[in-house]
Amino acid sequence: MDITEALEQSQPGLVGRVNTAIQKHQLNQRAEQTYLHWISRFVLFHELKDPQDLETDDRQLFLTYLKDRIQLSRARLNQASQALTFFYEDVLEKTEAEQIVAA
Repeated sequence: MDITEALEQSQPGLVGRVNTAIQKHQLNQRAEQTYLHWISRFVLFHELKDPQDLETDDRQLFLTYLKDRIQLSRARLNQASQALTFFYEDVLEKTEAEQIVAA
């Protein structure tokens, strides 16, 4: 399964929404690839659940897994965190307050 297939399985049309948000923010190709990578790993980690149903605790669980089990470097962990923040705020359009209330 490639990156875009995982996102589409979790929520049809999601890849298009991610790409639209990336274009809106004029991110370069490397940033696009990095964000798609981390967003996809997040969705796969949560067994393709619809990202709208995932909450702040789910995001923290994933980041803790990356830090403790995968032992990612601080820089890569920051990339993953930034990608998820972008995903929630710019793609799913959830404000930080909504994310906290949902948790």
